[in-house]
Amino acid sequence: MTISFDDFLNIDIRVGTIIDVQEFPESRKPAYKLFIDFGEEIGIKKTSAQITDHYTPETLKGRQIAAGQNRYPRSGGGGIAIGQAFIY
Repeated sequence: MTISFDDFLNIDIRVGTIIDVQEFPESRKPAYKLFIDFGEEIGIKKTSAQITDHYTPETLKGRQIAAGQNRYPRSGGGGIAIGQAFIY
């Protein structure tokens, strides 16, 4: 999927901290549930990530994450999708 530069400028990208990671057995593919603290303005949000081949829950907790927040949250895999997450 490709978006225009103008659409990219409208994405609300925020940095948060992963505060909890849980197994996600309901997912079709192996995944974790991530609980991300985006501070007082946004609060704690939940998303899922299919990154079990690359990270353990212990290595994810405390990491900073940048996420492009959806304008209209949508349901996905038993949770609310906040958008694309970038872990670093």
